[in-house]
Amino acid sequence: MKILFITDNFPPEVNAPATRTFEHCKRWLESEDVEITVLTCAPNFPHGKVYEGYKNKLYQKENVEGIEVIRVWSYITANSGFVKRVLDYVSFAFSAFWVGLFQKHDVIIATSPQFFTTWTGWALSKVRRKPWIFELRDLWPESIKTVGAMEQGRIIDTLEKIELGLYRDADKIVAVTDAFKANLINRGIEAEKIEVVTNGSNIELFAPRPKDEKLLGELKLEGKFVIGYIGTHGMAHSLDFIVRSIAKVEDPQIHFLFIGDGAMKATIVALAKELQLKNVTFLDPVSKDEVPRYLSVVDVSLAPLKKEDNFKTVIPSKIFEASAMQKPTLLGVEGQAQEIIETYDAGLCFEPENEKDFLEKVSRFKNDPKLYAALQKGCDTLARAYDRNILAGDMLSIIKQLC
Repeated sequence: MKILFITDNFPPEVNAPATRTFEHCKRWLESEDVEITVLTCAPNFPHGKVYEGYKNKLYQKENVEGIEVIRVWSYITANSGFVKRVLDYVSFAFSAFWVGLFQKHDVIIATSPQFFTTWTGWALSKVRRKPWIFELRDLWPESIKTVGAMEQGRIIDTLEKIELGLYRDADKIVAVTDAFKANLINRGIEAEKIEVVTNGSNIELFAPRPKDEKLLGELKLEGKFVIGYIGTHGMAHSLDFIVRSIAKVEDPQIHFLFIGDGAMKATIVALAKELQLKNVTFLDPVSKDEVPRYLSVVDVSLAPLKKEDNFKTVIPSKIFEASAMQKPTLLGVEGQAQEIIETYDAGLCFEPENEKDFLEKVSRFKNDPKLYAALQKGCDTLARAYDRNILAGDMLSIIKQLC
């Protein structure tokens, strides 16, 4: 069985879509009858600058741990500015379509939240007469309204009609949350064609380990209770609220560590400087293999989003990675993510953008060691329940049934 997987993000990029695709593909290759070609672009997220060792060429091929990876040209821009990002997305979709025409495959998988990759999956399925799977990682274009990038109007109305058309046309939809599935059913999509395969924990890479004392020394965080945010600093993550709230934290032992980049990085760094914060450190992104080392020095993993109904359907993937390392999550997300954290007692939840609640939960983490130890046990249970190897196997079964 030959799988053609279309994705805008792939390692060495380290965001959630890249990680999920890579780890799923590695697991699928363990099946003797599976071959995989990944169609992607030159790695550039989130800076909009091509990574060292790569070029933004019309066509380039490499083999990544048995996965055939074909990178095509796209208009590259930083992860900010709506119009330029759309040009980036559309150009990749166009290039991927033409290259995809010449790839042998039995099934096509196109993954969001880069919405236009699914257009490519649809078009290739029509020309090549092959089944295609819509992997639904985000409710786009609804999400761009949520972050304020666009308001409801003719363009959004048109995109939503296209979105529903793609759902109806797809031979299968694999959503990453039950809430996404419920959303589609409520909008008229047949429940029978929708499967749910959540994100999960790579329990081999993100295994519990002692704090990296050398790194603690380099960051001057010895003796600190560290609350860490590792990931994209985007418009959806409400990090400006977090930074303003940090100014109210009075305990000198509590320190916040931000690792990553994104559209809001410069804004929150400037805000921290304006507030003259001494209890926060900002670092550039690190590679996926380095994340466990940095996560080791963290006591609590922070996972916030804006207070919007749309985000009640989202499950931040960082809760699985942190749980695998027995790092409890301070979650600022309502809905299914909150249900998971509370079901497994793997962290504490605060109401998104509620400063009083946020500060109270920060204090509880720091000052209640019995609670903290209990939450660590819950993390271990959660990670095992969401083992990515098992979940990847579930998705492979869906693909094989379709073929």
